[in-house]
Amino acid sequence: MKTLSQLLPDLLHGVDNLRLHKLRTLLTMLGMIFGVAAVVSMLSIGAGAQQQMMAFIEQLGVRNLIVEAKEAATYQDLQKVRKISPGLTFRDWRVIKANINGIDQTTPRKRFTPSKMLPKPQRDMPVVYGVEPSYLRIAGLQVVAGRWFDAGESGHAAPVCVLGDGARAGLYGNQEALGQYVKVNEQWFHVIGVVAPQLTMQGSASALPSQDLNNLLYVPLYTAIDRLEDTNSDLKDDIDGIYLQMLPGIDILSTSEVVRGILNTTHGGARDFSVVAPAELLAEQKRTQRIFEMVMVAIASISLLVGGIGIMNIMLAGILERTREIGVRRAVGARRVDIVRQFLLEAMLISIVGGLIGIVFGFGMSRVIALLAGWSTIVTLASILLAFLVSVTVGLIFGTYPAVKAARLDPAEAIRYE
Repeated sequence: MKTLSQLLPDLLHGVDNLRLHKLRTLLTMLGMIFGVAAVVSMLSIGAGAQQQMMAFIEQLGVRNLIVEAKEAATYQDLQKVRKISPGLTFRDWRVIKANINGIDQTTPRKRFTPSKMLPKPQRDMPVVYGVEPSYLRIAGLQVVAGRWFDAGESGHAAPVCVLGDGARAGLYGNQEALGQYVKVNEQWFHVIGVVAPQLTMQGSASALPSQDLNNLLYVPLYTAIDRLEDTNSDLKDDIDGIYLQMLPGIDILSTSEVVRGILNTTHGGARDFSVVAPAELLAEQKRTQRIFEMVMVAIASISLLVGGIGIMNIMLAGILERTREIGVRRAVGARRVDIVRQFLLEAMLISIVGGLIGIVFGFGMSRVIALLAGWSTIVTLASILLAFLVSVTVGLIFGTYPAVKAARLDPAEAIRYE
């Protein structure tokens, strides 16, 4: 209680002094406000990107391995590759199944981009995925209407399809899609199901080809091959993807190396494929995120440093203005520690109030960024605490020297100062 009774008068005196110079106090706070806002908004961008990436990786399945065929840039490049490698084939799939232990579910994939479709899509042309029924579990899809195709339909190359949420909206809008028919090139397909929306990552961040995972039309694998495949080119891959879902407890990273070794052998070292392990992506994403956060905080801290220098500058100027006041206080019995406490409290008030305003400003900036740029931003409690702690620390550090300097003034000289 005694400590509180000592602090309260100095606190009130500090508030009165800051209110007496409102404009100067506000200008001093600006560095802290912008610094804290920058820390909060930058960390919110990082947290939003991390959450979106983590959700996408979890959607891929941390127990999954994905083999993707690499498309040649030109026809001449494709001819050169085919002299070494036959491309991704059913034989590769069978060899992998025979030599890899711990496979729970697996399916090849054959992908097509139709040249025409009825009803005519209102958006981009949906891409056709030819897969086995096991793809439903491997990809973690949720059927929200109708059903998924079964092994019998897959074996008989039945003309049935399941629509992704984006394909459903593009083909039928607000109409009921279940039970309708879709004409893909020259083949009619019966819509037997619709799956829930999926998260899609744009660009190469996911180490997979950029693809709208909602604008898809799923059909049985042999339906795609028998009814849609272009037989005019013998240079194309038999299949363009292989999905493997491993049993719990299997080392995914070592398994991915074995798969790469098998395919390097069967493809003659052509490197016309990539093996994506979401578990590996997860570890890499966490490392990248830590580096990103450290860099962002370091950049934003420059503003806080500038704010701290501003506090020191204004406090040093305040000492000159209040030299007689300091001398009078020392003459009537105030100790050096009392003078230090008074000036430190004023510096801390500037940094605390500036930090609080900066947090609010940073929260608003993150929302504006999310609205204008379309990015996912999340203001976390950790980012708020970090920014506030740094601002208080800056105020404490940069307020110490002026406070000590004020306390060291000679009382007699200070009283005579004009």
